[in-house]
Amino acid sequence: MCGILTLFSKTEEIPDSIVSIAIESLKHRGPDSKEFWISPNRRIALGHTRLSIIDLEGGTQPITNQDETLRIVVNGEFYDYERIQCDLKQWGYKLQTKSDSEIALHLYDRFGTQCLHHLRGEFAFVLWDRRNQLIFAARDRFGIKPLYYTVYRDTLYLASEVKALFAAGVPAIWDEESFFLQTQAVLLPNRTLFANIYQIPPGNFLIASQSQIQLHQYWDFNYPPAEKSQPSFSFEESVEQLRFHLTEAVRLRLRADVPVGFYLSGGLDSSTLLGIASHHMSDRPKAFTLAFNQELYNEENIAVETAKSVEADLEIISITESDLAENFANSIYHGESFLCFNAHSTAKYILSGKVRDAGYKVVLTGEGSDEIFGGYPHFRQDMLLHNAEGQDEHSTRELLDLLKQSNEISSGILLSEGTTGKLFSSVKQILGFVPAWIQSWPRHSCLDSVSFYSRDFVKQFIYYDAYKIFLNQIDVQGQLKDKEPVHQSFYLWSKTILPNYLLRLLGDSMEMAHSIEGRVPFLDHKVVELVKNFPVSYKIRGLTEKFILKEAAKPFITKTMYNRQKHPFLAPPSTFQPNGALHQLIQDTLRSSILKSLPFYNQSEVIQLLDRLPTMNPKQLAIIDIVLMQMLSACLIQERFSLNIK
Repeated sequence: MCGILTLFSKTEEIPDSIVSIAIESLKHRGPDSKEFWISPNRRIALGHTRLSIIDLEGGTQPITNQDETLRIVVNGEFYDYERIQCDLKQWGYKLQTKSDSEIALHLYDRFGTQCLHHLRGEFAFVLWDRRNQLIFAARDRFGIKPLYYTVYRDTLYLASEVKALFAAGVPAIWDEESFFLQTQAVLLPNRTLFANIYQIPPGNFLIASQSQIQLHQYWDFNYPPAEKSQPSFSFEESVEQLRFHLTEAVRLRLRADVPVGFYLSGGLDSSTLLGIASHHMSDRPKAFTLAFNQELYNEENIAVETAKSVEADLEIISITESDLAENFANSIYHGESFLCFNAHSTAKYILSGKVRDAGYKVVLTGEGSDEIFGGYPHFRQDMLLHNAEGQDEHSTRELLDLLKQSNEISSGILLSEGTTGKLFSSVKQILGFVPAWIQSWPRHSCLDSVSFYSRDFVKQFIYYDAYKIFLNQIDVQGQLKDKEPVHQSFYLWSKTILPNYLLRLLGDSMEMAHSIEGRVPFLDHKVVELVKNFPVSYKIRGLTEKFILKEAAKPFITKTMYNRQKHPFLAPPSTFQPNGALHQLIQDTLRSSILKSLPFYNQSEVIQLLDRLPTMNPKQLAIIDIVLMQMLSACLIQERFSLNIK
């Protein structure tokens, strides 16, 4: 895992100093080396900070081919690369390194942009093609690795993180529309919180020449139409196929020239990965678990049971509210472009630091499983409401009530209260139903129901339809029409929350802040392409989420884990501890001049809200904590990046 930077100028020469400063801002992504190359005419620069994991002695980037007509910088990992290296040698290519990164260079030489279909892994890269005078930049299918870009003063900038663009001289300005959309839980796959700074969306590549910049999609989920979703294989055969492909994905991700560890929660996903990996490792696996001091949010005991069952060496990292308060600002700085709604991102930041202190650079994590198998309670809600053929209304109501009772801490966050109203009318008109995850976002964030937004901000966005803006970017006819409602819900979640919040804010940002490479076997594209064609009844059965995964994982997990429901990874709300350090950070910050400097909020109303907190019940406090955390995030982003207003 690394940091990458590219500048492509039409008119001005690129100075070494700018490239060096920008690369230095990415040092946390790659502390092992820092290199850059600038073309003889000084119009193209490629920079790289390296976290050495494969080919520790070689593999320095940028990597070039023999005649120096192609150069590449890569962030991420390509799996099964040894097989491709053999193919390249048979085709006559002479490899300069033993690194996995080099294969993309020569695959592009042979296949052009179609090389992406030969690559398996988590990656973002930028390639300079001197012969054709173009930049080719690409991001993996799911957005596991980030890649941002902008055009400023006739220069195209690309980088792993936005802070590198700022360091290179790109203006730091709030994008007020993106800010509004994030308050509505809409995180567009191509946008950031910053004006004129964009992401290459997951499954897309960018081609840039002196005359134009183009984005092209090369991969999508392509769920089967509802009438074609009958299984090609029996359930038992499908379980065996899943077990085979998932085992292969784990085995490939154990390949490294450094030790590989595991993030272990009390959940099915990380437990399954650890269980599978323990059969393919000669050494005792090392796992790391977070522990909170509130029982409802603490999974320590279950993680201990899992680790014991596979004889893993488990390190427990206890997190207090003081720890969260002390590290919150740094976690927001590394998260950059997202308003967090819970301190779980800070907990992940602390966890990653402890893992690096223990001497590990690589960990396997369970992200992505909930998206492809239907792990979240709102997907089960969709299943009960929209995919329950032949189920009587009374049984549906009973199951919905039981679902809510069994998912106490998800209420108001990951579980809809069932209210739609005019707010979601456009969604229903376009899709024919409203996915439960869209309805689950707290109504407190709606501009027409609260007063803590500023008058000018409300005036600017009161008539905006955030969900229509989101759906306008979706190929509804091609990707959603005639698909199972639950698969539609999966798809939409995977276009916004998965790449932006879960993989970026909770994943790459918090891991790479401490030079940790997170590998995600559940998002191996061969696993996803298998699972997406399974019927929804294989994924959700009654109130049982991830049904087929549980069956495939049964030989590798404990009985407790097999019978357990999904438990979301959340830190205890700060409002539950009004005298705690994190809540005090909220109180102090939101009453300070930092909030007053933001154009989005009405500080006097926010202060009145803070004053009312002691009168609220626990459910109200849990929901309002989400809004307060977003406000705190906005203040700290403003403070750390000194943003301007358009």
